[in-house]
Amino acid sequence: MSAQNRPNLLLICTDQQRFDTLGCYGNQYVETPTLDRLASEGVLFENCYVQNPICSPSRASLMTGRYVHSHGLWTNGNTIPDHEELFTQTLADNGYDCGLIGKLHLSPAFGGRTEKRLNDGFRYFQWAHDPSQGSPDNMYHQWLREHHPELYAQAIADSGHSEGLHEAVLFDKMPTEAHYSHWAAEKAIEFLTSARAPDKPFFLWVNFFDPHHPFVAPQEYLDRYDPAQLPRPIKASASTAPKPPIFQAASRESYAGHARGFVDHTPEEIQQIVAAYYAMVTLIDDKVSRILEQIKLLGLENDTVVVFTSDHGEMLGDHGVLLKGPILSEGAVRVPLIMRWPGHLPAGERRHELVQLMDLCPTFLEAASLAPLPRNQAASILPVARGNSESSPRDWVLCEYRNSVYARDYNPPQHVTMLRKGAFKLVVYHGMPASGQPRTGELYDLAADPQELNNLWGDPAHRTLRTELQEFLLDVLVATEDRSQPIEADW
Repeated sequence: MSAQNRPNLLLICTDQQRFDTLGCYGNQYVETPTLDRLASEGVLFENCYVQNPICSPSRASLMTGRYVHSHGLWTNGNTIPDHEELFTQTLADNGYDCGLIGKLHLSPAFGGRTEKRLNDGFRYFQWAHDPSQGSPDNMYHQWLREHHPELYAQAIADSGHSEGLHEAVLFDKMPTEAHYSHWAAEKAIEFLTSARAPDKPFFLWVNFFDPHHPFVAPQEYLDRYDPAQLPRPIKASASTAPKPPIFQAASRESYAGHARGFVDHTPEEIQQIVAAYYAMVTLIDDKVSRILEQIKLLGLENDTVVVFTSDHGEMLGDHGVLLKGPILSEGAVRVPLIMRWPGHLPAGERRHELVQLMDLCPTFLEAASLAPLPRNQAASILPVARGNSESSPRDWVLCEYRNSVYARDYNPPQHVTMLRKGAFKLVVYHGMPASGQPRTGELYDLAADPQELNNLWGDPAHRTLRTELQEFLLDVLVATEDRSQPIEADW
């Protein structure tokens, strides 16, 4: 095994990738041979939920092992409080060589800002928020300028470049050899082969920005998909019971009007978006193949825990909605999670237990033989991965949206809480005094209705079930309060 008899830790994280866009999750249309093989060599979690469907709050939960209402980074545009602890700093303090490639997003990066860093433990720090973000510290831009100067100059001169818009610019449209996903893989290989400390175990977090919008991909990957042959989104009209009014508002305007809504696209354009989304996933799959091959060539395969996941999902036209926001449908809050650790975890097995993205925080620490963070609220899922049927940390998951994207532009504010308990899923759209909107919600039996077509919220026959779940949600919120401040005396 690696130095000090502790495994290396490799976290490969995409951005905005829903759970059902890999072959190993049952998608027959997408080409993901590398990730399918990774699943065959490890453990696949079928029901992994994020703690918020927006980047910053979700990533903060992943890094701290704490719920959104505890760590306080509740919206994009916040900065994580200085007192919060990240598991990567603990790893670094205990002898791990830590590296980050790509996006971090624990503080604002809009308007060309360089993201403020907490004590994160990353010695190797190749930060680049996204392909077009204009900070002088965007390491992708520095690499592009060095290796593809003409493409870089053209992109800089692109008159349409604006971080405030969600349309593709030249930085998003690079050919494969100059693409952000290619850069991320190049930097991962650089770390593995020459930049890491060879006498230490490592933690490396590789962040791919795709399949985040804008939905574009190199032509050679787009050519692999015929939009007309790909599955259509779940139709809003297919619902047998009404959904909350926010669905119609989000269908008209994505991101509170900062991006085109679903209704502004033709059916053909929606299929082109689906095709581009799949093409981006396939590009990532190819680049992950290069990283995993390098791990193998270095003889580190048996000494490395590999985790593949995403920070949140994407609606992709389901129920008439694109992108993300105050919608907690399965496509937005459920993500892929694959874990491989040869000799320590079984191969080719699937786990149906409910797990949370934030559970990765204590999971990595346990793999490194370290205790959870002092204020940890998550649970290691290594026992679940090993197949201990009695080890599931909980039979519920919690997701909290607190006006978490373009918070200054939603009027009234949107506050939404999701609880999944067993097969049932409750979504509460909070009213007064949390928000001026009417209180409403969703209730689904996912075993019978996996596409969330039959909203049981207002069904008199399910009123008792809804009440029981709402009462249980109150207990969950109390159970997940931060009571980590130590007791010093009786009074």
